Formats: sequence, structure tokens, C-alpha cells
Amino acid sequence: MSQNYDFQIARADDAAAEAAGALLDNVKQRALRSEAAWREMAERTRKMDDEREKARVERERRSSGLNEIDAGTLGTNR
Repeated sequence: MSQNYDFQIARADDAAAEAAGALLDNVKQRALRSEAAWREMAERTRKMDDEREKARVERERRSSGLNEIDAGTLGTNR
């Protein structure tokens, strides 16, 4: 996972702790909204990281396949 994801989860956990300790309802509600927002950002970050990794693997696969094709045509008349 990325540092952004870890940071966002830590902020969500902080907001959850703040909500749990809040004495005023408006403070608790604000902290709960903050927690939800941080968790949503973390989930988007996780999905983006997953998609980047899939794209990287696909690029490597394609590159490897092209290199094998090129190696197979060496020494032939083009």
C-alpha cells in the first residue's frame, strides 16, 4: 500500500477516536463525517494503487511478449 493510504487510514482512525470521546453531539457528528471522508479517500487510493499495479504488470507482460517475438525473428530475412 502507498503512504497516502496509510496516512488516510490513520486520519480516519484519529477521527473515529475523536468521535468516541466527544461530549457534544455536533463535535461527534463532525468527527464521524471526517472519518467517513478519510475512509472513502483511502478506498479510492487503494483502488488506484491496485489499478496502477495491474497496468504495470500488463505493460511488463506486453514488453516481455514483444521481446520474445523480436528474439524469434533475429537471423531471419525481414
